[in-house]
Amino acid sequence: MNIVGVRFKKPGKIYFFDADNYELKLGDNVIVETVMGKELGVIAVANRQIDESKQKEPLKKILKIATEDDLKHQQENAKKEKEALETCRKKVKEHKLEMDVVEARYLFDNSKLIFYFTAEGRIDFRDLVKDLAAIYRTRIELRQIGVRDQIKRLGGNGICGRELCCCSFLNDFDSVSIKMAKEQNLSLNTAKITGNCGRLMCCLKYEQNVYEDKMKKLPHLGAIVETDEGEGVVEGVEVLRELIKVKFKDEEGNNYYKKYNANEIKIIKDNRKDIAGDDEVDPEELKELQKIEQMDKYDKKNTSDDDI
Repeated sequence: MNIVGVRFKKPGKIYFFDADNYELKLGDNVIVETVMGKELGVIAVANRQIDESKQKEPLKKILKIATEDDLKHQQENAKKEKEALETCRKKVKEHKLEMDVVEARYLFDNSKLIFYFTAEGRIDFRDLVKDLAAIYRTRIELRQIGVRDQIKRLGGNGICGRELCCCSFLNDFDSVSIKMAKEQNLSLNTAKITGNCGRLMCCLKYEQNVYEDKMKKLPHLGAIVETDEGEGVVEGVEVLRELIKVKFKDEEGNNYYKKYNANEIKIIKDNRKDIAGDDEVDPEELKELQKIEQMDKYDKKNTSDDDI
């Protein structure tokens, strides 16, 4: 079976389609049929062959390669989307709805106009939909999205100075937890581990596997280790560099410290606890982070993005 991967916005998920007899290369524009209607997308994964018997569900087919007229139509839709966004925002104010409309999008064939919005809870927007349907004479759909999706659409730079991960390469959002920050030896400070969206930073999730793998062979805080100086207690762990800070006592009972590569020490007794314990964190700070963590879970459970 000949398949290709299609992306409808960048960054965004890649969806696979039956390419049939089309030979397509990266960057080609194609028209496809989705569950919502016809859409114009870009080839993100070129032709590849798969065993059809292993495909659980039939794939929708590539309808055609996009023409110049198709691309022009898509550009016209983009202009109309900007106007529709402003109109929708005005109507939201008229209806006094507690929601922030962040994007308007036409399906390629103009069979539906979708508005994406953020809100703290559920919104009764039935009257708003009626007004918009009367103006645009097409099917209207309002989709609630999370604040992560909102920032992904707006763009920006993170505290690292680079373009936001969600705007450059992340195709999907995974749940992020406070536990990940602890295991990565990060200060549990709201300002330091939350992103532009106000949620826990996405990089905590995709770096977590590396930390988990390394921590399997590294001692935890408080572990007793054997070194060339004798026995000492682990005072700090630089996980990525695999450096261990060990505390010793001299003959007069004063503390002193040395750093070792992980392969230069032997663990005598490990102290299996989080790198940063809750007792070392400001209770109010921890409470705020837990609130943010719960809000992220709410976003994932009660909001939706594209269904292709």
